[in-house]
Amino acid sequence: MSPRGYISARTWVLSPHSAICFLCLAVLCAGLAGTGLRAEAADPDSKPGLRQGDAERVYSQGETALRAGSLAEAERCFKSVLELDPRSAGAYANLGVISMRRHQWGQALRDLRAAERLAPSVAGIRLNIGLVYYHENDFRSAIPPFESVVRDDPASVQARYLLGLCYFLTERYAQAARTLEQVWNQESNDINYLYVLGNAAERSQPSDVQNRAELENRALTRFIEIGQNTAEYHLLMGKAFLNRGESEKALPELGKAEQLDAHLPFLHFNLGLAYLAQHDFEKARDEFAEDARIEPDVAFNYDRLGLAYFYLQDYVKAEANFREALRRDPHMASSYYGLARVYQQRENYAAALSAATEAVEIEPGISSYHFLKGRLLAKAGRPGEAKQELAISKRLLDASREKAQDELSGGALPEPELSALPTPQ
Repeated sequence: MSPRGYISARTWVLSPHSAICFLCLAVLCAGLAGTGLRAEAADPDSKPGLRQGDAERVYSQGETALRAGSLAEAERCFKSVLELDPRSAGAYANLGVISMRRHQWGQALRDLRAAERLAPSVAGIRLNIGLVYYHENDFRSAIPPFESVVRDDPASVQARYLLGLCYFLTERYAQAARTLEQVWNQESNDINYLYVLGNAAERSQPSDVQNRAELENRALTRFIEIGQNTAEYHLLMGKAFLNRGESEKALPELGKAEQLDAHLPFLHFNLGLAYLAQHDFEKARDEFAEDARIEPDVAFNYDRLGLAYFYLQDYVKAEANFREALRRDPHMASSYYGLARVYQQRENYAAALSAATEAVEIEPGISSYHFLKGRLLAKAGRPGEAKQELAISKRLLDASREKAQDELSGGALPEPELSALPTPQ
């Protein structure tokens, strides 16, 4: 797709503070309506003297509370159902939904897995399991549950769309293109869908996607047709220039987007990236802070805010923001790398080495992570290991020819827009 890198970001947004973020989640929030999961008959091993109606009555109360947004009351009811009937798949599934709405992803996954064991044929449970992994940016783990939903419910646009995004985010571009093309009729009025589809087609091999050029051109043509003169269009074009290392061209496009919608999610994040590339760290700091105000749950905002503070030599605020990013996303390698550099500045080399090691383990393909770890190992008197890390760093750098912006940030240009959930059409 032209310009090159055009589709490396998107702007569809489900605000993390939304009460019910997605149609498939709303189905479960309504008490698994239409899935066949209701209060089951009492298990023979449950409490003596239990009547089936007891569990059904409490379950119904939990459904009502959940629909009303009374999460604490709903949680109490569904836990009571489990005391009455430990094999209630519906109770476990709804407890999982409650935890999802609270952004308690670990607990959500435990409850949803319990529901899945009891009701393996219910696609809605597996759909939410995929969503939990998706929210945690664990896209590889999200693929199997989404694939299973598409297999069992081929008409599920949501599952197919999310599966295509996961393929794209794990660089399986041909599979992404083929999967996303199948929802063209439902999604081709969505500028963000077109953006990702076009990029997936561009990055595929002709042997893998026979109609690759046609699909790319179709997505680009439609993108221009419906996108011009919208804030989202200018944001995406600005991001394209950022991906090409042309921040001076990105700023006018991002400025047009700001004129049209100053509160557009990720707009200020990308403005921050543009100023960061120009070494205007004060403006970058202010833009990242503004995006954090608009989207307070996005870990990347705090990660880049920490980076801006690092270059402003405010190491206390840099550390605080890197830690905040990791609190929201424990798998963010760039924040561990940022912490390592903060500790290095303070000459706390043991803590720096620990953080650098975490960064390398999470994202082993970044040259600068290995380079820093190698230097810290040398400082720790471990020359053999240091030599190995520096050799890996050189090999990665020679292979990828990382851009100047990567040297500044310590990794690839961050793109939180790619993992924002799409809004239903």
